Amino acid sequence: MNKRTANLQMRQRTSVLRSVARVILGVFTVLFAMSAPSLAQTSASGQKTISLEELQQMALQHNPTLAQATANIRAAEGRKKQSGLYPNPTIGYLGEEIRGGSFRGGEQGFFVQQNVVTAGKLGLNRNVFEQERKQAEAEAEEQKLRVLTNVKLSYIQALAAQHTLEVRQSLSKLAQDAVETSHQLANVGQADTPDVLEAEVEAQQAELAVTLAEQNQNRVWKELAAVVGDPHLQLMRLEGSLEEMPAVDAEELVEKLVSESPAVKIAELGVKKAEASLARAKREPIPDLQLRAGLQQNRELLETTGRPTGLQGFADVGVQIPIFNRNQGNIAASGADVKRAQRELERVKLALRERAASVVQSYTYSQTAVARYKNQMIPRARKAYDMYSKKYQEMAAAYPQVLIAERTLMQLEVCYINALESFATNSVALQAYLLTDGLEAPSQPGEIDRPVREMNIPFTGASPGMEK
Repeated sequence: MNKRTANLQMRQRTSVLRSVARVILGVFTVLFAMSAPSLAQTSASGQKTISLEELQQMALQHNPTLAQATANIRAAEGRKKQSGLYPNPTIGYLGEEIRGGSFRGGEQGFFVQQNVVTAGKLGLNRNVFEQERKQAEAEAEEQKLRVLTNVKLSYIQALAAQHTLEVRQSLSKLAQDAVETSHQLANVGQADTPDVLEAEVEAQQAELAVTLAEQNQNRVWKELAAVVGDPHLQLMRLEGSLEEMPAVDAEELVEKLVSESPAVKIAELGVKKAEASLARAKREPIPDLQLRAGLQQNRELLETTGRPTGLQGFADVGVQIPIFNRNQGNIAASGADVKRAQRELERVKLALRERAASVVQSYTYSQTAVARYKNQMIPRARKAYDMYSKKYQEMAAAYPQVLIAERTLMQLEVCYINALESFATNSVALQAYLLTDGLEAPSQPGEIDRPVREMNIPFTGASPGMEK
């Protein structure tokens, strides 16, 4: 080998090593962006951003379920007012012994009839519907919390999708750089054909991963836009970081859930409503007064004077005698409703504990996974990649080893994002009493009480150890 050929090979190796250095620098740039997400966000100049608070305000204005909940309150207030109104009086014409001819007889006049409600039944009616009105207000409060929580969960998922796409795009760029480096190495005899093919396959897989991440981001954004109430909301960059979610005491939140949840409050009001209905049913046998009075013109001639009798008044008072119907059937039914409502309260608390169990498990696992990824696995993978890169520059390691270390590191970053998403979503669900579906219509008062709805199951996120 002459001196010119040796110099040429040396320059080619120097060029290859510079390409490898660029790949390494790109990887560390991605890792720095992952460790400082706020700095990475501010670097995206010219792109419109939106915050969680802005999204929640939009939802409060546009989500249709909140207007439905308000309408339910007005309807309950109307039923309460109607139930306490006094019955209308009856006015009519009265005619008896109507005849003409020489006798000029007949009695004609008018009457007014009024039922007088006794035993405070109207007040008891209002009390029944007052509990219904309170239930409607509790439903409205629950629906507001449900909408805000759903927006926050969708925001967390969209933020995770945004970070995942950034990592995937960076990995794809690095994979393309690796293909170019492999070709350069092959040209100088430092890489075999299988190494080049492996790098090309790696680049194609990275491109497919970017496509999947883009589709996932679009899907999550559409879900977020629907909950907000603006299905045409354009995709924007989200402000915030998944690492800002503080840890919570899961067991303490479960106890708070079964004591302070809106579902428990609605069930308690259901008991009060049933008790009010029972009290009303027990007053029903007390009869109302039926009053009737009026004036009539009596044209019958008096025998003594031969003149018409003239105006005369009359009055009737009556009551129903509760002999056969003492409302015993409705009283028994109302008593059974009280028992059912009491058991419903117990069922709601048990159902909440049951549904919280899986959320607590997922939260606890994701919390452990986040700490493990952040403090152990990712630092080790970063160190391994750094060591393989240095060994490769010193010609002490094969390039495929660098690719494997790079792939492992980036996959751990994606898994870390998934773990953060699961940790955040489960934490929010526990703090929001498991109220997560912001597009489910609020229950209407007067229907069969269902404080815990079938759709009231939070999204717990993907398993932290699995990639999306």
